[in-house]
Amino acid sequence: MTQARELDPSSSVLAYFGSELRRFRTAANLSQGRLGEVINYTGALVGLIETAKRTPSRDFAERCDDVLNTEGALSRLWPLVNQRLFPSWFRGYVELEATATRILSFDVQVVPGLLQTEHYARAVLLAGRHPNVDELVAARLDRQRILGQSEPPLYWVVLDEGVLRRRVGGPEVMREQLKRLVELTASPRIVVQVLPYDAGAHAGVDGPLTILSFDESSDAVYVEGIGSGQLMTRPEEVERCRLVYDLVRAVALSPEASADMIVATMEEL
Repeated sequence: MTQARELDPSSSVLAYFGSELRRFRTAANLSQGRLGEVINYTGALVGLIETAKRTPSRDFAERCDDVLNTEGALSRLWPLVNQRLFPSWFRGYVELEATATRILSFDVQVVPGLLQTEHYARAVLLAGRHPNVDELVAARLDRQRILGQSEPPLYWVVLDEGVLRRRVGGPEVMREQLKRLVELTASPRIVVQVLPYDAGAHAGVDGPLTILSFDESSDAVYVEGIGSGQLMTRPEEVERCRLVYDLVRAVALSPEASADMIVATMEEL
């Protein structure tokens, strides 16, 4: 069992979450071990989270709220805890993504995070040699909750054919990922197109981009490089990127033909 230690709640969001968890648990007169039993986690994990040595999952926060009668206090803190896992240059995008009404994405290397399976996401992150892969996978998968909302954004994705051909994680992992893509295309709010190799040169050769639209604010564009990302909001920049996206979408396969290519690639595996 992790021993209690002095924790400065102002030192980080994770420390604040841990101090609040300890305060609620103590008020409920529960030991770390007993709380762990009730929420179906280990008491050791409760201790690690209380001492800011481990990041809680959303499920952990929600179960603690239920047992400790916190009126959702820990669940409301959790998104802030989760965001600390993302690089500083990516956090602004995640916040905007969560409120967008339309997301237009063009990807040339991997399936975008919102559509990744757990095994595919893990393989991508392991390739980058990240030290906290489990936490990063959980954070990435949690972003996908926006697609299951009662009013999800329209999500239009164009994938370079190379994304389908690159066997991330091996044949089985890739087959599972392609199957997920096919299943998602059944949603009226998700459209997937494939840009085939034989399209030749195209307007998106400079790299991936994502355009975010909102009900009550101007569009934003996100572009990403190695270890960096940039949000663009100037009207002329957004308009230029929108033209690039439209040109890429115009030479991509139709959604129906794209689904056929995904299935054919999956069968090859």
